[in-house]
Amino acid sequence: MTTTSPAEPGQPSPGLPPRTTPAPGTAISKAGIAAVVVTVVLWASAFVGIRAVGPSFSPGSLTLGRLAVAAVVLGIVVLPTLKVWPKGREWLPIVAYGVMWFGGYNVALNAAEHMLDAGTSAMLINVSPILIAILAGIFLKEGFPRWLLIGSGVAFCGVAMIALGSGQRSTADVAGVLLCLLAAVLASVSAILQKPVLRKFSAGQATWFGIMVGALCCLPWAGQLIAEVQAAPLPATLGLVYLGIFPTAIAFTTWAYALSLISAGKLAATTYLVPGTTILISWAVLQEVPTIWGLIGGVVCLVGVGLTRRRSS
Repeated sequence: MTTTSPAEPGQPSPGLPPRTTPAPGTAISKAGIAAVVVTVVLWASAFVGIRAVGPSFSPGSLTLGRLAVAAVVLGIVVLPTLKVWPKGREWLPIVAYGVMWFGGYNVALNAAEHMLDAGTSAMLINVSPILIAILAGIFLKEGFPRWLLIGSGVAFCGVAMIALGSGQRSTADVAGVLLCLLAAVLASVSAILQKPVLRKFSAGQATWFGIMVGALCCLPWAGQLIAEVQAAPLPATLGLVYLGIFPTAIAFTTWAYALSLISAGKLAATTYLVPGTTILISWAVLQEVPTIWGLIGGVVCLVGVGLTRRRSS
């Protein structure tokens, strides 16, 4: 059953079959490219934001706060145009990625960033694009394009260089590493589950459904969130609001929009640009001067992502 509301990005028009991902040789629209850029920049800013507000908010309450803000902001946009809700088994993938991505991933990442430095966290989280490429090849029948695999390997080497550059600040321990790897796995599986949902629902709708599910899962931290908001300094509270609006409501929506246009494997490869972008934001906002390894790693990531866009002969 398709929706009867006016067509939106990622949503089929009335009377037309559900949209599918363009063929491998199809050019991506400027809007799709813009969505990828917005996602990368805002997700990169989240690493800086989480570190900035971390002393004031625990992992669970920070996740609930982000999702609560995102649910309200995105709901204002989505609800007036929402004509058809998911039914029956359509809820299964939505609940799954809502619990794993918006809930579990964020709690695990928030907790990991209390134990790991930025470079180590970036390297571990960026196992995710490789996992997504593998899962997409198996379950979404996207195959294993040669240049996608080569470019992903090059980009991962770039992330490793960024991590090497932050080695002397490393406070990694086993718990932090395991939490980061858990977050990467949860994000990878969730991206695969979200892809089919975008054939019926718009990017904003699919994102809002997941945010609502994740927020419900995090309700046990509501009392802790209230107490921490009351005790937190104003800049920390404003930082939480920023995380809810920009890296959550906006960036997850632009990710979903791009996912409706681009194969999951190729889109995931673009997230290799997040660590390098995080370094630049930290440099501008926190005055943390990047190391030479960080700069070289960022360039290598750019080259690797560029290689993933090449067509196999």
